[in-house]
Amino acid sequence: MSCELITPSRRAVLGAAGALFAWASMPRFAFAAGNRDARFVTIILRGALDGLTAVPPVGDPDYADMRRSIALSASGDNAALALDGFFALHPSMPNFARLYGKGEAAVVHAAATSYRDRSHFDGQDVLESGYERPGRTDSGWLNRLLATVPAGARVDPAAGLRGVSVGAAAPLVIRGPAPVLGWAPPMLRPARADLAPRLMDLYGQTDPLLARALGEAVETGKVASGLDVKAQGGAADPVGMAQMATGAARLIARPEGPRIAALAFEGWDTHAQEIGRLARLLGGLDGALAAFERELGPAWKDTVILVATEFGRTARVNGTEGTDHGTGTTAFLAGGAVKGGRVIADWPGLKAAQLRDGRDLAPTTDLRAVVKGVAVDLLGCSPAALGETVFPGSGAIAPMRGLVA
Repeated sequence: MSCELITPSRRAVLGAAGALFAWASMPRFAFAAGNRDARFVTIILRGALDGLTAVPPVGDPDYADMRRSIALSASGDNAALALDGFFALHPSMPNFARLYGKGEAAVVHAAATSYRDRSHFDGQDVLESGYERPGRTDSGWLNRLLATVPAGARVDPAAGLRGVSVGAAAPLVIRGPAPVLGWAPPMLRPARADLAPRLMDLYGQTDPLLARALGEAVETGKVASGLDVKAQGGAADPVGMAQMATGAARLIARPEGPRIAALAFEGWDTHAQEIGRLARLLGGLDGALAAFERELGPAWKDTVILVATEFGRTARVNGTEGTDHGTGTTAFLAGGAVKGGRVIADWPGLKAAQLRDGRDLAPTTDLRAVVKGVAVDLLGCSPAALGETVFPGSGAIAPMRGLVA
């Protein structure tokens, strides 16, 4: 079934209902590796997360001198949350620490995409498109993944697998030919209760396709938001992150709902005054993960959430108590299906000679290997299809196995 992108004028109509675009049907389906009814969520952090602050290597003898005024410690002032003795966690993420302790969260450190320059635009292009180099923006790897999940694992193989994009604009990672549902939290004052029925009556006479889409949009908004969720800020706002996560979780938790979701949180470019800003952002991310756990309910046990960013930041703090564009960074995994309680890292070290270009954390893990590992063990995808279709030209990069419990 083909999808219809909503034009700007139609988006204005559907936005009143809290949805950006919708398609004619949402068949009931399930998919799994084994008997698991799995969910896979990807959260993109736009702006380049400082992995050395999010998950500081407090056991590295060169860390404190490298980070100076923004360094965290294992104890005392500026103490981070203990993970494994060598790595710790930013204190704004107590929920992630709890999940880590339960074995439902893991960290992949010194990770990166194939991109090695420092342009946000190109870095996000590579991260979300899944291609080796920037410039290929026709579709995203998560959209192509929808088409590679084994057909035999679906209740209705002919209908295809569907995903959901949450936010004001669909992230590139989930754009493409595979059908995708979209929902955005309401950012404006709610419309009068009689507006949607009046519009559906109007378009029922003049544009039946839009009338049907509007009806689905209203229903999607009801499912995702609920009466207790108020309009708040956007994806760079901690409350906005939790609201987006709440909506996504409510949609994918439903038996007939989508099983793959994409969200993007903005604002992670911390060139100056990183301490307060990153604490606020990481707290918002932590709240979003808590919202997923809460709203998914029993489905949490079959869920993997991947949190990734386009590149890392410089190992050394700059003159404005921030960090500049770098390379290696941190990815997070959370969910009841994660084989967690560990930091996965081939640690490169922070001595000057060990840094990439003398300035960045050197990447030792390819983020594509992480995604492939989840796709194989959680969704039952073929490594060959992942190397040829989802991440074209990456056949030599093996899936990282053992990420899923």
